[in-house]
Amino acid sequence: MVDLRTFNLSGTLSSLSLLFRPSLCIPQAAVRNFNELPLPLSRAFDDDKRFGKVNIRAVVLDKDDCFARPGENEIAPEFKAQFSRLRAAYPPPSMLIVSNTAGTPSMDSNLTSSALLSTATSVPVLAHRTKKPGCSAEIMAYFHSHAELRDLKPEEVAVVGDRLATDVVLANRMGAYAVWVREGVVAKEDKSLFARWEYGIHDWLKRRGVESPVPGSPFE
Repeated sequence: MVDLRTFNLSGTLSSLSLLFRPSLCIPQAAVRNFNELPLPLSRAFDDDKRFGKVNIRAVVLDKDDCFARPGENEIAPEFKAQFSRLRAAYPPPSMLIVSNTAGTPSMDSNLTSSALLSTATSVPVLAHRTKKPGCSAEIMAYFHSHAELRDLKPEEVAVVGDRLATDVVLANRMGAYAVWVREGVVAKEDKSLFARWEYGIHDWLKRRGVESPVPGSPFE
């Protein structure tokens, strides 16, 4: 029986769309783990001359298996120093945590996890009705609600996360940049079956010359 709390309709439809547009799951940059994120994040995209001069003004950050252990609402000890550096480079409201397990009605209906996570990180957590990768409008609405980001463009946003089918597809559908964190907190052999498949899918597509989209042209 399907657990409706964890079922992600947006993610399921996204996975089907990859059959027709596989480039949506290819990130513009990849790092081994959270500690290897370059700062400022614009530096992550220097090697791809298609992008020209990149100016990242805002960051969308995944939680589970990115900087935190799945199911926990605090920063993993090994990533605390880097998290502080990232937050200093992109102080709220320019930094926003978007998680499918904190801030969504099905997984966090009373926003308890969201509140705990925000307190632990000193970063706002988006309350969003649609799970990633379908919440780009809610993300941009949050950023645009702040005076200093009212003119923010999607191509000035970087989405950092460990999942291709949610975080990377979210970035590419909204016209933003994606930084794929290949190794999270959980060892590769202990990840879910679909998460392990993503490594093979990514590497197979790259070997066949599939490139990431150039940010600035949303697919939605």
